[in-house]
Amino acid sequence: MTDQDNISAHERIEAQTQKLRATKPSFFAKTALVLVLFALCLVAWLWLSTRYRFSGLEQTLTQRLEQYDGRNHESSALAKRAEENTVQFSARLALLEQKLAESRNQQEALQTLYLELANNREERLIAEVEQLLIIANQQLQLAGNIKPALLAMQTADTRLLQLDSPQIIPLRKAVAKDIQRLQTLPTVDIVGMSLRLESLAESIDELPLISERHPKTSEAPMPDWNSSPWHRLAQEVWQDLKHMVRIERTDRAEPPLLPPEQSYFLRENLKLHLLTARIALLQHDEASYRADLGAAETWLKRHFDVHDPATNSVLASLAQLSVSGITIQTPDISESLSMVSKYKLTLERGK
Repeated sequence: MTDQDNISAHERIEAQTQKLRATKPSFFAKTALVLVLFALCLVAWLWLSTRYRFSGLEQTLTQRLEQYDGRNHESSALAKRAEENTVQFSARLALLEQKLAESRNQQEALQTLYLELANNREERLIAEVEQLLIIANQQLQLAGNIKPALLAMQTADTRLLQLDSPQIIPLRKAVAKDIQRLQTLPTVDIVGMSLRLESLAESIDELPLISERHPKTSEAPMPDWNSSPWHRLAQEVWQDLKHMVRIERTDRAEPPLLPPEQSYFLRENLKLHLLTARIALLQHDEASYRADLGAAETWLKRHFDVHDPATNSVLASLAQLSVSGITIQTPDISESLSMVSKYKLTLERGK
């Protein structure tokens, strides 16, 4: 029995072993299959996650590249503008350098000129004084203008004040003496008299001729129609007689009647006398001046209405202009001219 029990036990053990051997592969296969599926899901999830990340990175990179591209265009435009500005600045800098060089050259020239003027200051002042005295002498001898000559000599005296040399004292005395002589001379308003003559010449066309003067006529009174017929007849006859006879008193012979063209030439000739008087005034020719004024006055009294206020005003102006003297004995400043010439020659010899 023991052996049978052992045999049966051994058989049971072998049956269980075979059973275990039959069931063990199917468990491992299932476990492996689950693991494989899990691994596949994990791989798929990782692949999807990675692809999503790659898509986000791609979009980000695309945006970054677009931004970089825009910035690159802006940088190119700025670089181009900077290059253009650099070219303009270079041109301006070259122009400024050129102007700076010119200003330096001018400054050097001015400095050289200043040094020359500083060294030749006395010669320059004496040359100015000589020129001013020459101008004053010309104004006195050629035009007889006292005021411009006096102004030129006063300016020359002001220039001499800038020199402290003792040799200049005699020259200053001579100039001061000539200035005093000019200041004591009477002044003649040549410009004012010339303007008055011009105004008189312009007013000639408005003056009435004596041949154009007509006696004043009084208006006939209206007859009194309420009076008697004989009285009205007498009034009408009297008015007719007054118009038939004209009585006029004159203190001189009646001038001849002038046609319109002769009247025009008369006025033009009178203007010509006034114009020549004006020229003689500017030339200080007193004889011609008075002769033309006298001829103009004679023509006015002979051919124009002296009872007219405008004619009387012109005659009064001519009388005032005739009385005024136009010639002045101008002094001689040749002494001052000779002294300044000698002083200038002394400076040139000393140099």
